[in-house]
Amino acid sequence: MSSLDVITKDSEKISIKLKGVPLQYANALRRVCLNGVPVFAVDTVDIISNTSVLPDEGLAHRLGLIPLKTDLKRFNEPSKCDCKTESGCSNCKVLLVLDSGVSEETRTVLSGELSSEDDTVKPSADKIPIIQLAPGQEIKIECYARLGRGTEHAKWNSANISTLIDSDKENEKILTVESTGALTPEQIILAGVEEVSNKIVEFKDMINKIEE
Repeated sequence: MSSLDVITKDSEKISIKLKGVPLQYANALRRVCLNGVPVFAVDTVDIISNTSVLPDEGLAHRLGLIPLKTDLKRFNEPSKCDCKTESGCSNCKVLLVLDSGVSEETRTVLSGELSSEDDTVKPSADKIPIIQLAPGQEIKIECYARLGRGTEHAKWNSANISTLIDSDKENEKILTVESTGALTPEQIILAGVEEVSNKIVEFKDMINKIEE
């Protein structure tokens, strides 16, 4: 009989014991928890003003790596959204803006200065450094975030680490997942289990079609 039990958990990390779960399924869950659960990340960036020493491409890259809080019930992945448009809609894309103003002294622009049009999608932490501005410099940007998966790009990884080890007891394995902050560790596990289950069903359907 298969079972899943929580060993330890906090706001950042969770460890669960998998009992009676075949290795291939346990490893599939590990991989999905790492990069197969959809989370929000900045996808496109419009640079309105950038007088810093960091090139536009570098600024856009840093914005993309900021973990964003994610509500999987509220939003759709663009490919599954009813809007069916490249520009997206309020159900699959979120606008975030940042206007540093002209700096009067050397200072670091932090993630907490990003303002989101939807309170459910915002940086998971306010103190993540984005760029350092010298006196007289400024940045002003508009960027759109969307749901994506780490299989597409690492900025959409839902976890920092996802490890699977054998426990001392036979047929038991320990899975540890550390969240980036976009989702809680429990949400990653639950979404991962659902994702693996869906993939198994899809695979069985493919087999049945071949046999027919």
